[in-house]
Amino acid sequence: MAPRPPLPDLFGAEPVATPGDAARGEAAARPLADRLRPRTLAEVVGQDHLLGEEGAIARMLARGSLASLILWGPPGVGKTTIARLLAEAAGLRFTALSAVFSGVADLKRAFDEARARKSNGQGTLLFVDEIHRFNRAQQDGFLPVVEDGTVTLVGATTENPSFALNGALLSRCQVMVLKRLDDAALELLLERAEALTERSLPLDDAARATLRAMADGDGRYLLNMAEQLFALPARTKPLDTAALSTLLAKRAALYDKDREEHYNLISALHKSMRGSDPDAALYWFARMLVGGEDPRYIARRLTRFAAEDIGMADPRLLPFAIAAWETYERMGSPEGELALAQLVVHLATAPKSNAVYSAFGAAMRAARETGSLMPPKHILNAPTKLMKELGYSAGYEYDHQAEEAFSGQDYFPEEMQRQSFYRPTDRGAEAAIAERMAHWETVRRKRRRG
Repeated sequence: MAPRPPLPDLFGAEPVATPGDAARGEAAARPLADRLRPRTLAEVVGQDHLLGEEGAIARMLARGSLASLILWGPPGVGKTTIARLLAEAAGLRFTALSAVFSGVADLKRAFDEARARKSNGQGTLLFVDEIHRFNRAQQDGFLPVVEDGTVTLVGATTENPSFALNGALLSRCQVMVLKRLDDAALELLLERAEALTERSLPLDDAARATLRAMADGDGRYLLNMAEQLFALPARTKPLDTAALSTLLAKRAALYDKDREEHYNLISALHKSMRGSDPDAALYWFARMLVGGEDPRYIARRLTRFAAEDIGMADPRLLPFAIAAWETYERMGSPEGELALAQLVVHLATAPKSNAVYSAFGAAMRAARETGSLMPPKHILNAPTKLMKELGYSAGYEYDHQAEEAFSGQDYFPEEMQRQSFYRPTDRGAEAAIAERMAHWETVRRKRRRG
């Protein structure tokens, strides 16, 4: 008897799929990034400094002594995959939790299950995604189970562990820094995607490079974009960069205005200006704007720079900074951002001096150390008879009536030796100030000898 044809479904549209067809359809329905997930640590791209023969993690596995780890790195670089493959390589049971969705009850259950496995000779690798989202009390809950070996903890975080994790937990884990994927690693992922799908991406060479740049080091995001391109109808002409940019949205730059990246970029801007590099300074200024930073915050920091790093070497720059800030306030974005860009270039190319900054710090320390010393009597006003009898104002010399309008009197407290806080440099306007101060010190010494 000839085999019966497959029965149609209720709507008569397609034949009922066989189990094999269903399995193939399920595999095809999985996201490309999931289908390309590495099956061994050797297949993980971009992290050779950890997983290569001389990498820290590879050496741990070779010794058979996998420690608890904190995997710190940007999104899409393989933190979850590495944790899962580490469990396989070390012969541990892989258990995963997310700090976003888990609470104390979930942690307790995971610990109890790990203890039960340990009693049967089975170890547990507990992977905690976004571990920095657990509060300090929850983080403390890991200490005993890590300490006694109930679990090998592998935490994943995009935040700087120094700020986001308890010191006690950090002392029991080794921090492994994962790198954003470089261009070569991203290209390797695209080649694997093409091999798996048996299709070439419909891109010319420039557009392919643009696709990698749009991913900004995030492998998962790159594969998600590639999947969209594979879904396009067949084309006779590959997409160029302009067509690609129209089809796909660029990945938003990593920037969180109240987290580490915020402070990293403002530090980079500040140090580029201090290093007199206007090109680098403009780049970091632009990076902050692209990341969504409030230009008012940048204006405030630029004004601080004018006082801290330029100071008296070019005293005109402090009012210039205020003017640029005010220009932005009046014009807003994007027009007002040009005034801030001009200020960035002016600050970067100006002569530098932190002499006032250093002098102020030294004066503050001296003020704290000397307590409540009175000013010398000769510079105190004497509006009453008693104050005159006590010697207030006695011997004061009016500097405008002195030669060169400089009397050379001592203005420090009588119980305190004269100190030198402000030491001008020989750069910019401070060079002339240094000459005047040296002359005035000569006059003081003559007065003291006389």
